[in-house]
Amino acid sequence: QVQLVESGGGLVQAGGSLRLSCIVSGRTGIFAMGWFCQAPGKEREFVASIDWTGWRTYYADSVKGRFTISRNNANNTVYLQMNSLKPEDTAVYYCAVGSIASWPPSAYNYWGQGTQVTVSS
Repeated sequence: QVQLVESGGGLVQAGGSLRLSCIVSGRTGIFAMGWFCQAPGKEREFVASIDWTGWRTYYADSVKGRFTISRNNANNTVYLQMNSLKPEDTAVYYCAVGSIASWPPSAYNYWGQGTQVTVSS
């Protein structure tokens, strides 16, 4: 069973930074990890993904140059470093597992419970 637990969200001023963490267990068969966000009243949107096999990364245009996705094998944790945050980044951020061997990932089938990020103007 794959389990994901996000943490690191909080309140930050525009231009500030946060680092989100996602502790992953039961990782057998995982081809990629991703971060998504969902703002109030809006659909869930893709943020970033990382391919375990090739160490490739992929980002939404809105976060390129500002966010960085990474993984630490020692502590089984996926990170999303968020810099130069904007009020429009305010959302619940979810960590997800993709089990389909494709790049960019075509689907995600395991999800965490989310962590709230609020960026004030």
